[in-house]
Amino acid sequence: MMLHTVRRLVTPAMGRCASTLVLVEHDGSAVNPATLHTVSAAAKLGGPIHALVAGDSCQEAAAAAAKISGVEKVFVAEGDALKGQIAEAVSAVLLDVQAKNSYSHIFANGTVFGKNILPRIGAKLDVAPISDIIDIKSDSTFVRTIYAGNAIQTIESCDPVKVVTVRATAFEAAADEGGSASTEAVDIAVDNEKSKWLEAKLSKSDRPELASAKVVISGGRGLKNGENFEMLYNLADKMGAAVGASRAAVDAGYVPSDLQVGQTGKMVAPDLYIAVGISGAIQHLAGMKDSKTIVAINKDGEAPIFQVSDYGLVDDLFKAVPEMINSIE
Repeated sequence: MMLHTVRRLVTPAMGRCASTLVLVEHDGSAVNPATLHTVSAAAKLGGPIHALVAGDSCQEAAAAAAKISGVEKVFVAEGDALKGQIAEAVSAVLLDVQAKNSYSHIFANGTVFGKNILPRIGAKLDVAPISDIIDIKSDSTFVRTIYAGNAIQTIESCDPVKVVTVRATAFEAAADEGGSASTEAVDIAVDNEKSKWLEAKLSKSDRPELASAKVVISGGRGLKNGENFEMLYNLADKMGAAVGASRAAVDAGYVPSDLQVGQTGKMVAPDLYIAVGISGAIQHLAGMKDSKTIVAINKDGEAPIFQVSDYGLVDDLFKAVPEMINSIE
């Protein structure tokens, strides 16, 4: 793997101890599990960790955030202006908290939520955001992957505030119980006329959430059409697994985009990842290669997916998957 080191020469903030503000991702009642990994990453800096929970109704989420091990204080911003947690509104609150507390680091999940807000924070603070880190060497030096995971880049940032998104799969989760952080209400002063929250249309499923599931079964173009994904849904239901898909399957219209695993989809690192009919394109491997155990099923024995799999089955998926379902029954 190629190593690449970059140093950004900006006036440093000398002599200041690390302190981190973590932007909490939540749905109003529960904290997104990825936030636990972000808190764990922040703990590597060694300084105090505070959290910001923002939304139109987020008291339950704030209470959950206060229980996270390692968090010392939770700022709670609640009001109609924060409905939908749109970037313009949340960033205004975050910048206000930052101005009053002067944190050395601002962390958020490397999810759509975090990637939607932190670039705006970086622009407002005139610093270069550091995205999708996988390790922390010091309070100013971070490691991230580039070129779809084929190279590792080490970045030393001398910006006065480090604005960072964290790849959840690279850090262990902090305990969601045992903490006793204090809470503090934040005054809402959001002047946002550029955007307005309308609605969210979310797909509902009894299966585990893809990004945090312990078992993931993903299908690729080899399934040939969307109807054949029913095999994977049946297998997933029997195994208590989440269902994912390759970009090729999503682009072909077999499944919706929220199932996509890969560089331009979701990053997953389950205990077990089963790839069915997936050839193993680089951008897909970037999203799942941190899985603890990878099983590949493909009739092409030369498929790249077998190079990263722990176990491989060269067979027709339309024969293999039904046999797996029957064996579980």
